[in-house]
Amino acid sequence: MSDLQVELVAADRTVWSGSATMVIARTVEGDVGVLRGHAPMLSLLTEATVEITEVDGPVVVAAVDAGFLSVAGDRVSILSEYAVLAQDIEIDEARAELDAAHGLPTSDERELRIRRAEARIRAAEKVS
Repeated sequence: MSDLQVELVAADRTVWSGSATMVIARTVEGDVGVLRGHAPMLSLLTEATVEITEVDGPVVVAAVDAGFLSVAGDRVSILSEYAVLAQDIEIDEARAELDAAHGLPTSDERELRIRRAEARIRAAEKVS
């Protein structure tokens, strides 16, 4: 088989599963592009967007919270506590979450909420 088999999984469900030609994800070490034949890897994801180029050409965009990216053979698993497809994101809600997060006192929780809201906004803007 010449395609990647990709699964995007949240804690409560499989968000997307199928064949793809490329996956782009942001890890704690930086952005990673995965094509067929990629070396095996296990990396920590950060709050960001994931892009999956389907075999037929459309790009699936999702926002993920921290999690894991696993590549083994031509199988790619993206595991995150929370993941949502860009078309399912309510951008006004994400912007409201970002505004609310900016109003919090400086803390790790504030920074995490800002990164999560920004990831959702970026994902939604990529498909609009």
